Amino acid sequence: MVELLIDKKVPPSKIIINDRVDVAYISNVKGVHLAYHSLPVETVKLKFADLTVGCSVHSLEEAQIAEQQGADYVIFGHVYSTQSKPGLIPKGLEQLSFISELISIPVIAIGGIKPTNSRDVIVAGAQGIAVMSGILEAEDPLEAVQQYRSYLSR
Repeated sequence: MVELLIDKKVPPSKIIINDRVDVAYISNVKGVHLAYHSLPVETVKLKFADLTVGCSVHSLEEAQIAEQQGADYVIFGHVYSTQSKPGLIPKGLEQLSFISELISIPVIAIGGIKPTNSRDVIVAGAQGIAVMSGILEAEDPLEAVQQYRSYLSR
């Protein structure tokens, strides 16, 4: 998959690999994103100091632990209801704001973010958004990206 992205002219400095430290390291990409139950952030940072390391979190406690262990950023969610987390209550903008205020590393929001609510997420304190189904399931993914960009730049 990394080769496909590079063949499509995505710079390695823009690629973050999900949960596979070995692949991120040997591919010489920007970094790795860890699930909360993955390898500890501090271990990855110690052994692979050149990698940017992010971590998924679902609470203030998890965010603080990731920050203390040296994470460069956290992805927090799910902020809104999403089909990928059926039956689970979303965390909401209030908890996103709370966490964003109490840790010093960037918080990226994920979960149910649509172009029309993306700006609210930024106003609540997130420094960015992560979107999967909103783009991957779109009839025209490029148009979907442009819609997100339009709402975020307002």
